[in-house]
Amino acid sequence: MKLTYDKSMITEEYHAKAVEAFKALHNGTGEGNDFLGWLDVSISNEEIAKIKKAATKIRNSSDVLIVIGIGGSYLGARAAIEALSHHFFPKNVIFAGNNLSSDYMNDLLDFIKDKDVSLNVISKSGTTTEPAIAFNILKKWMDEKYGESAKERIYITTDKEKGILKEQADREGYETFVVPDDIGGRYSVLTAVGLLPIAAAGINIDKILEGARKAKVAFAELENNACLEYATLRNILYGQGKKIELLVNYEPKMHYFTEWWKQLFGESEGKEGKGIFPAGVDNTTDLHSMGQYIQEGERHLFETVIHIENPYRDIEIHCDEKKLQFLDGKTLNEVNRMAMQGTAIAHTNGKVPNLMVTIEKLDEESIGELIYFFEKSCGISGYMLGVNPFNQPGVEAYKKEMFRLLGKGE
Repeated sequence: MKLTYDKSMITEEYHAKAVEAFKALHNGTGEGNDFLGWLDVSISNEEIAKIKKAATKIRNSSDVLIVIGIGGSYLGARAAIEALSHHFFPKNVIFAGNNLSSDYMNDLLDFIKDKDVSLNVISKSGTTTEPAIAFNILKKWMDEKYGESAKERIYITTDKEKGILKEQADREGYETFVVPDDIGGRYSVLTAVGLLPIAAAGINIDKILEGARKAKVAFAELENNACLEYATLRNILYGQGKKIELLVNYEPKMHYFTEWWKQLFGESEGKEGKGIFPAGVDNTTDLHSMGQYIQEGERHLFETVIHIENPYRDIEIHCDEKKLQFLDGKTLNEVNRMAMQGTAIAHTNGKVPNLMVTIEKLDEESIGELIYFFEKSCGISGYMLGVNPFNQPGVEAYKKEMFRLLGKGE
């Protein structure tokens, strides 16, 4: 992958800040340094083998795996599965426990009525409200359908030693996987948290890890480091009043990658009254809804475009209509690429700075590389901003008020 931008944007002052942040990340001297386990992509071969074995069992015994989790406990897996799956063929991994909608849960129960099901419950504490409720409802359904054998279909990903889920798994005999102590949820996609659901979807997790490890090596030095450059550019633009970053894609499969990216940067940097607001658009679709604002609205945003050079399949356009003959003989990917280039020119002319992250194709290795690129960039960028990019103290505020309204005691 490569990062493209206007080289004149980077100043010596911000480059020096980025180098300092990079060293703090690598040396473990910055805030939150007990949550840097993701830097080494160090999942063991034994854990990978265990994940693959469970994933094979799930695929062989179930029509669908329901992943119960919220935030970092599901967004990374969903991002990878959506990016690497057919747009329309039914997927054998679906998600619950990421909302409190009764209609969603009832629709899910309708959907699985005649299906064989496995559950993967992902929660470090086991007390997060949304997944706890979903597990309560779906466990009851599983017990009624399968009786004693339900425990063979339930997989728990949680703390290695403590917590409600760990206690329940030990008591009931569920197979368990570990949420590492030194990796926060939004950085956990390359652990069992993300890799079990991804493997259960039939996706090659070895290649994802290969891509991440390739990125680890590529971004280990200060020179020509795209992570360092991206973090620097974000902070320069923030200092110029660009308070919103749009992650832009031209491939519908990347929608949930944007959702994962939004949590990664929003939860890492949005604190102490600071931080770029992470948002996203799915183009060309959103050019017909958000395009006007981006082109001529308030000049407080910039765009980071993910460009996928080569589709797996292309299709030639044949147009006899006189007004559309300029399209005749072109391919759909060619038109999409010209839309991307034209939009970048128009938005840049409209004073919306554009950065571009380019990958050759959308495959497992590229997804692993992108995940690592954005994770490391986020760590550097957070340190440049002067915040701890590995905590999330504000997340508890809504919970406190919700529990109060529900009458929960101390």
